[in-house]
Formats: sequence, C-alpha cells, structure tokens
Amino acid sequence: MENAKNFYIDGKWVAPQDGRDFDVIDPSTEEVAATISLGGQADTDAAVAAAKAAFPKWRLSSKAERLDLMETILEVYKRRSDEIGAAISLEMGAPIDMSKVQQSGTGSYHLEGFIQALKDFEFEGPLRAGDEDTRIIHEPIGVCALITPWNWPMNQITLKVVPALATGCTMVLKPSEQSPLSGILFTEIMHEAGVPAGVYNMLNGDGPGVGSQLSEHKDIDMVSFTGSTRAGRLITKAAAETVKRVSLELGGKGANIVFADADPKAVKQGIVRCFNNTGQSCNAPTRMLVERSRYDQAVEEAKAAAEATTVNAASEEGRHIGPLVSEMQFNKVQDLIQQGIDEGARLVAGGVGRPDGLNRGFFVRPTVFADCNNDMTVMREEIFGPVLSMMPFDTEDEAVEIANDTDYGLTNYVQTSDPERARRMARVLRSGMVDMNGKARGAGSPFGGMKQSGNGREGGKWGLEEFLEVRAIGGWPVE
Repeated sequence: MENAKNFYIDGKWVAPQDGRDFDVIDPSTEEVAATISLGGQADTDAAVAAAKAAFPKWRLSSKAERLDLMETILEVYKRRSDEIGAAISLEMGAPIDMSKVQQSGTGSYHLEGFIQALKDFEFEGPLRAGDEDTRIIHEPIGVCALITPWNWPMNQITLKVVPALATGCTMVLKPSEQSPLSGILFTEIMHEAGVPAGVYNMLNGDGPGVGSQLSEHKDIDMVSFTGSTRAGRLITKAAAETVKRVSLELGGKGANIVFADADPKAVKQGIVRCFNNTGQSCNAPTRMLVERSRYDQAVEEAKAAAEATTVNAASEEGRHIGPLVSEMQFNKVQDLIQQGIDEGARLVAGGVGRPDGLNRGFFVRPTVFADCNNDMTVMREEIFGPVLSMMPFDTEDEAVEIANDTDYGLTNYVQTSDPERARRMARVLRSGMVDMNGKARGAGSPFGGMKQSGNGREGGKWGLEEFLEVRAIGGWPVE
C-alpha cells in the first residue's frame, strides 16, 4: 500500500515527523500484512493545526456545497468498496464475503443516510411562532478528534467523519492501529473526492500516544470515541482539563430475552447474531435469557447452532466466522472461557483452545454456556468473542431485573409474539436501543447507549446534532 507509512495532513500525504514502525498482523495467519507508522506529538500538533486553520472557512460553507461533496465521496466510495472490504478482511479477520457486504457496505449505507439527514436538517429558525425575533442557530462545534475502533472500521469512520463534514466541522481521524489499512483507503477516497485541504486529516497512532494527545489537546473542541469502556474513561479524564465535549460509544452486554411464545427460530437467530463478526460487536446479544418452560429446548438449539458454526480463514469465501483480531484478544477470550468453566457455568459447546484443524491464527471455538447466574464473569464482562451465556427466568419482571442488572446499556433484544408484552419490555429495558423479534431499526435511527455504554448518539439527525453547538440570539431583525 503506497501510503501505508504516511499521514494525511492539510490535503497532502506526508511522512511522519515523529513516527515509529508498527506491524499490522493478519489474524488468520499471524503473519505481517503491512507496516504502518505510529505518530508522535509533532504529528498530532501538525494535524490539529491544519484542522484549526481550515475551520474558519469551512464552517461558513453552504449546505449545498457540503451535500455536493458528500455525493462525490459516495460515488468514489462505491467504486472502491470491494477494495475496502478486502483490506478489512486482511487487517481484522472478517471473512471476505461478509467483509465486502457487511463491513464495507456500512460505509455507503451511512453516507447515504447522512446525505438524506442533511437535506432535511434546518440549521436556523425562530424559537417558536410569536418569538421570531429569537433566533436559534446550530453551528459546527469546531475541530474534532475522531478515534475509531478495529471491529467495524468503516462503520465507525463514516459515522464520525461524515456528520462532522456535513455540519461544517474540521477533523483529525485516528483509526485503530489494529485496522488502519481501511482507514488509509478511506483517506485516499476523501482526497480523490476533493475535500478541501485541512478539513479532513488522518494520522495513525496508538491510544497512549496519539489518542491521548488528541484527547487533551487545547485546540481540539470535541472528541468522538468508539471503543472500550476503560479507554472511554481515560479519554473523558484527559478531555476534562480543557472542558471539551466528549461523545462516547462504548461496550455492551446485551440481553436477548426469549419468551416461551417466541418464534421457533429465535434461538438459532440469536446465536447467528451473537457470533457475527466473530462476536466482536459491542451490540452483540451475548446473554440469552430464556423462559423456563422453553429453556431446556433452547439450550439444545443453541448447542446445535454453535456446533454448526464453521470457523475458517478470513480469505476463504463462504459463510463462516473468522479469527479474533489479535493475540491479545485471543488470550483474553480464552481466559474468560476458562473463567466461565471455573465459576461453574455448564459448557455445552466449544470451550478453550482452537477449533480442530486450525493450529495457527487467532481462531476460537464457538462457545455456549448454560445454567449461568448473573454474578458470573461471563454474564457481566464484555467478552468480545463468539461466546454466549444462557440462563432461565420465570417471570417477565425477573427477566427485566436480570437484563438491567449490568453496568452496560447499549442494546437489548426481545423475542415474543405478544405485542403488549413487547411494548412493555421495550419501555422498561435500560438500554439506548431495543430490537424485537429480529426486526432491525430503520435507517437513520440513533445508535448509542446509556450507563457505561456511553453518552452519545450516532446516525441520522442525532448524529449531526452531536457535532453542533446550539446558539440563541435575541433581537433578531424580523422583516
């Protein structure tokens, strides 16, 4: 990759001033796939300075001008979508077919969504009828640091870069050093589309380095971060010194509540959703709570579905799950599976070690625990691997109590054929999102959580509002 070791600052690809090499590992083979540069303070300062210099002009750009640019970005993105999918598959292990459809596809999906949201968004208007001389103005917050994770690279890059651009902000993107290749390709797309110099900047780095430097930088007005709850706490503390806005999309431990009257395929579908992307999704339904009269049957269905889940290299075509992203993630998941066994959860599928026939690469066995209780580590910690934990419940109130007994609050799931029960459950579950009966939320819905799952919303008009300041002006001249 031509620009693997370069950064994109002020409209140009530049060599690092304070860089060091970092190997990107193919998780299917454990071989080096590419070598990038991790930046230092001088690189961070240069990128922030470029964004700061570009802001006064870009903030005054028109909605029509931004829409034209976004349409061009979408056109270029679609042309290079398969290339991005291949990069994601190589760098973080998503199977190639899944990567080209789901992983890369999220980029064009969010671009299209934000184009529509911007067309409908009004940046100015009167406070209310009769108070036309009080003007409410939404204006860009300023220079934004966008720090994105490795598990859904294009999903998170476009959920941050596109609304920042659409609202008139300037930005510095720091992709995850675990999955930087897709971020470099995205940057090439931005350059080809003609984004004005300094409006969009990109540099690679790690959390303790560039991530911390951006979070505490005096000229950064906002940090938008997606990643672990632990890292989110550190970023919040670093940003507090300059009282900048912090938007966080963090971890999850979603409960999938299966009532006795649920669709016969609900358990199998829950396994598929839990194991998608090798379980490396913050909104995965990793706790399955099943009404007791259906519990034994559900355990057998989950066992069968897990054992039918194939594991293979990311480069292979077909419907399978790939490896975990890294050796560190592999070791973490292995330790948590062992902890589940040690704490007395009943192992019904999978377990520690690699699947048969896979002796190299960060592959794990699709795993199901039954007879858990909500004090067990596998029910409380975000594992971020293909591991499902199951337990029974007797009443609706008990299911709600178990589901809400968590530090997280990102996504919960409800499976029932009773419409009134579905509505009751949706209202009392403490999470930013609730999906019911396998139905996805509509395009432009807000994505985000509560409690230790974060405090921001991404997507649709809510994603635009994250990057805007609201101003109130009295005495506005009225014609």
